[in-house]
Amino acid sequence: MQRQLILLTLIALLLVVSGCNQQPETAAIAGTDLAPVTSSSGVTSFKPTATLQEIMLSVIDPNIDPIWNSISTVVTADGVVEKRPETDEDWERLRNHAITLREVSNLLVIEGRTVAHSHANTSSHESELQGEAIQALIAAQWPQFIQRAHALHDAADLAVAAIDAKNVDRLEEVGGIIEHACEACHTQFWYPGDKRPSN
Repeated sequence: MQRQLILLTLIALLLVVSGCNQQPETAAIAGTDLAPVTSSSGVTSFKPTATLQEIMLSVIDPNIDPIWNSISTVVTADGVVEKRPETDEDWERLRNHAITLREVSNLLVIEGRTVAHSHANTSSHESELQGEAIQALIAAQWPQFIQRAHALHDAADLAVAAIDAKNVDRLEEVGGIIEHACEACHTQFWYPGDKRPSN
């Protein structure tokens, strides 16, 4: 009986110490009284903070450019310079870029994400729309926007397959498929009815 009492006392002490050592921030995060994030489809665990413009600049561009630039042919005064992925490290870096590109397409279709901050400029050419107009287009054509994002996902998936096969010709071909997926979305939502502005 005495041993049981001692054991129960030790357990109680451990629970008290554990509760005291818990940081306020941790306790708040672990609590169940946090307000859920909701969307038009109900409760969701997503908290879309970055804008579409920020995702484009910080995630898509830095991962898509290395894929496009991994294969090139440059004619110089000294001859033709061919650039190709060659080493295992080259292919591994490209694979990481392609996987990130494939998965970021899912971030684009999280409901509640804004196109741009209210002060941000999304237009560098008269044919390009500002954020509010792009947002309205996406809202009005949401199923098609999802299809565009899925097209980017599928194109990036083809890139992963080409990289796994270390197939330079196929990767070059897939680069064009990725570009088409991007351009189709931009043409519909960023500068509808106009060709991509030349730089």
